[in-house]
Amino acid sequence: MNLSYENLIAVGQISGTHGIKGQVKLHSYSGNLASLQAAKQVVLRSKAGTSHQVRIKHAANHCGKILLALDGFETIEQSTSLIGCELLLLREQLPAPDEDEYYWHDLLGLTVITTEGQTLGTIAEILETGANDVYLVKNTDTRREYLIPAVASVITSVNLQAGTMLITPLEGLLDL
Repeated sequence: MNLSYENLIAVGQISGTHGIKGQVKLHSYSGNLASLQAAKQVVLRSKAGTSHQVRIKHAANHCGKILLALDGFETIEQSTSLIGCELLLLREQLPAPDEDEYYWHDLLGLTVITTEGQTLGTIAEILETGANDVYLVKNTDTRREYLIPAVASVITSVNLQAGTMLITPLEGLLDL
């Protein structure tokens, strides 16, 4: 497995342990259990930035989370150290997104521009709200931040090659 970060996409974060046999709970960014079940090797990246490969022994849905059994983590004491780690897959291990769907990894860093030509900043973070995602757009020059809802009525177009997202802001959205 090539550990080049250009090929790796974060698909979730380990949020806790489950039981005493070393299973961990994964907060999935996409909810795509099939990709995890098909993956033989994944990469875990700690908050400190260190990465290592690990084999998934078992992956299953459980109460809105994904439970994972990882090779080499057989006890709760061993798996506790994984809390907060991001789980990454190679892009080739993921299904191609549908039209007008994008991986978070591809959206982060895009320059957001209004249909009137105003550059707002770049997407720094994606927040899950339940109903829809919200893009946190930061402008380093003005130090302003904008919360842009990821809904079709606001997002006009995404051009990954140009690194831009064109939006039609709702009335008052940029005044907040």
